[in-house]
Amino acid sequence: MFYLPFCHRRGSRALVLAAACWVSACSTSPDPAPVAPPASQPPTPQLPEHLTLGNPSGAVAAESQPTNFLLLKPQYALSYHRDRGIPNWVSWHLTIGNRGSASRQDDFRADATLPAGWYQVQATSYSGSGFDRGHYCPSADRTATVADNSATFLMTNMMPQAPRNNQQTWANLEDFSRAQLSNGANEVYIICGSYGKGGTGSNGYKTTLDQGRVTVPARIWKVVVILPTGDNDAARVSAATRVIAVDTPNDNTINTNWGQYRTSVDAIEAATGYDLLSALAPAVQQVVESRVDEGSL
Repeated sequence: MFYLPFCHRRGSRALVLAAACWVSACSTSPDPAPVAPPASQPPTPQLPEHLTLGNPSGAVAAESQPTNFLLLKPQYALSYHRDRGIPNWVSWHLTIGNRGSASRQDDFRADATLPAGWYQVQATSYSGSGFDRGHYCPSADRTATVADNSATFLMTNMMPQAPRNNQQTWANLEDFSRAQLSNGANEVYIICGSYGKGGTGSNGYKTTLDQGRVTVPARIWKVVVILPTGDNDAARVSAATRVIAVDTPNDNTINTNWGQYRTSVDAIEAATGYDLLSALAPAVQQVVESRVDEGSL
């Protein structure tokens, strides 16, 4: 027998309520486990602007990767090879907004953002070598502000380049690439790199400079992707998009007509081991990477 609390004396309604209270208090059924809210899926990380079309060598900003070290600048992205003292490649997005009235700064200098203890190539490291301090991302592609232009003169954006290649063949290709902006109708993605060892400058053949700390590359290549100005750029590249690939010898007797050195993206990938334009749809990659550009210059 059990006794209800004294509240039963006040009527049947109070009796029922008291009984309910007692049964609830004595229940041994466990409380239901709280239901966790559904786990949200993390958003797909967006690639930095200058890597919109991919990271060709999977470069990462880790000191444990000194031959494929990722440096992200507001003006460009690059994979740096500490032991060669030059980039593997530099990638950048070129729009009409990058063009302005800032003058050429010519402030060549070491890049102090490299990890502590790494050798920093100096502004004087190429002196007397017969090779130019050749830009990967050109000065004239970054004239919107003084700071943008100055960033192109960091030595992590340079390679020993044969003067004729730098000042004529490559300069002509750079002018052509900027002209494709068509006063803002288009935007351009550019990846420039080098590979091999040994080139011929104005003082003859050399394999390294600066007591062996800077490698003279044998070949210099570039891939140019031209798109109408818009959004969601990687997804807009189609089989009809003009993609120009060029691979030149680092030689002072080079022809000044860069069009003679057109090749396929596939051929550059085979020479370097990189995966270029990896952010494009596979079916699009297959078409544009196998094709050698034959468009007008």
